[in-house]
Amino acid sequence: MPSIINLDIYSTKDLILTSLKSEIDSRMTYLKIKDSVKNAILKDKMDFLAKEEDRHRIYFEKLFKEKYPNESIKIPDKSPVPLPNIKIEDEMIQISEIMQQAMDAEIAAHDFYLDFSSRFKEEKEIYNMLKYIADMEMGHYRLLEIEKENSQKFESYDDFWPMMHAGP
Repeated sequence: MPSIINLDIYSTKDLILTSLKSEIDSRMTYLKIKDSVKNAILKDKMDFLAKEEDRHRIYFEKLFKEKYPNESIKIPDKSPVPLPNIKIEDEMIQISEIMQQAMDAEIAAHDFYLDFSSRFKEEKEIYNMLKYIADMEMGHYRLLEIEKENSQKFESYDDFWPMMHAGP
């Protein structure tokens, strides 16, 4: 499914910088979620996702250096391409809501990388890597989807059995 953003209006450089910014922001978000939850399994999954995003960042840094060897990487404060980001503004936000935002961001990243890959049809290694990263984003989506479903179960327990998770 192609994204609704027309990437043709952006330079390749801007798209690489957008990729870097997106991966850095996603990593920070997953670490923030990890630090805010008590469930050890969820902590491990958020740590896994943060490490995945860091690997993607490393790839995009190498791609930037390959394409623009005489320039230094300057991560923009704001992404040149509008992509959804995860907002955790309220401490009382349900974890399922955060998971949904993260799922939306992963879908957007998938679509973005798939569209971006078409710019490199003649450079098969880059083309294939961007498609692979797009596929990985869908894997992240599925992991988050499972965690969202699990969190909704626990959230609904509190609706029916208040203090369900309280200690003795």
